[in-house]
Amino acid sequence: MEGVRVAYTLEQCWHRVPGGTAVSAIEVARAMPMVRADVELLGVSGRHGEDSAVTFDISIDVAGLPISGPLLYEASLRLRQPRVERVLSDIDLLHNTSIIPFATSGKMVSTVHDLAFLHHPDFFTRRGNAVFARSLKVLKKRADMLLCSSTSTVNDCLEIGFTSDRLRLIPLGVRAERASAEHIAQVRKTFNLPSEFILFVGTLEPRKNLAKLVEALSGQVDLPPLVVAGAQGWGDVSVIASDSVKFLGHVEERFLSGLYAAASVMAYPSLWEGFGLPVLEAMAQGTPVVTSELISTEEVAGGAAVLVDPRSAESIQHGIRTALADRANLSQRGLERAAYATWIKTAHLTAAAYDEVIAQ
Repeated sequence: MEGVRVAYTLEQCWHRVPGGTAVSAIEVARAMPMVRADVELLGVSGRHGEDSAVTFDISIDVAGLPISGPLLYEASLRLRQPRVERVLSDIDLLHNTSIIPFATSGKMVSTVHDLAFLHHPDFFTRRGNAVFARSLKVLKKRADMLLCSSTSTVNDCLEIGFTSDRLRLIPLGVRAERASAEHIAQVRKTFNLPSEFILFVGTLEPRKNLAKLVEALSGQVDLPPLVVAGAQGWGDVSVIASDSVKFLGHVEERFLSGLYAAASVMAYPSLWEGFGLPVLEAMAQGTPVVTSELISTEEVAGGAAVLVDPRSAESIQHGIRTALADRANLSQRGLERAAYATWIKTAHLTAAAYDEVIAQ
């Protein structure tokens, strides 16, 4: 087919806490030219001033709609304005890379990482729940196809009325490059890390279940200390305050691979995830992973992690001890699992979805 021009939303990259939706959007954009040279991704977001500029390490131009942030989301959902065609011409379709859809007069695909707000509205703010609910209503009416990150998200979409012909399972990937010994040493020095530590990476918010992880490690003097890397999201962080926890705050991407590689274990006992990128990111560095059973992280781990009941401090503690005792085996299994999950595959499946929608 001829070249495909896709309006590709990137507004979440300017969020205070961009999260996995921003990571996946950028990684797919980076991989797409290696998969399909005929697919042209045209970035679109709200209009942001130079002071709030986001630096992309990908070659993509970003067109700015006249409004941004919450105002853009509200206008897109309630008024279906401004349309992306206002700043981009001759597009074949719009790809919303997060659950909140921009407005278009043409065809639309949307990535849906999770519908956690339906299961656990208490994990989100009142405003967030309202925006997500309105987004679903628009997607039911307008989206030609939803790209779901996990089987659990596919099942959630089916349960609320989407038909299977509108859903495609498109798992996320991970960068496979391992951190060098020099980089790991630099990260240890930069953050003054102990020789052994348990790592958590993620936004500080209720569903990440940090309070239970801190409880699991409380008083366990024979276990390595906990190091937490992540920006403040929302909720009361006082519940996770502890003299035995080292908080790094937001860690720049350039340090993450070394941070994962330096850790003895990566603990990720989240209560709900659409995917759980940190699971794969840690595995790609050969770090044993402890994560939650019965949610998408079990699917992502693919049998290469220690699974725990995230609501049980005893289960989490036991899982960490198991991982520490079986590091070599878990490291090898994790590396094999991460090697299977590539952004190239994600981009290939995404381009195939574009082809399907355009051909409809």
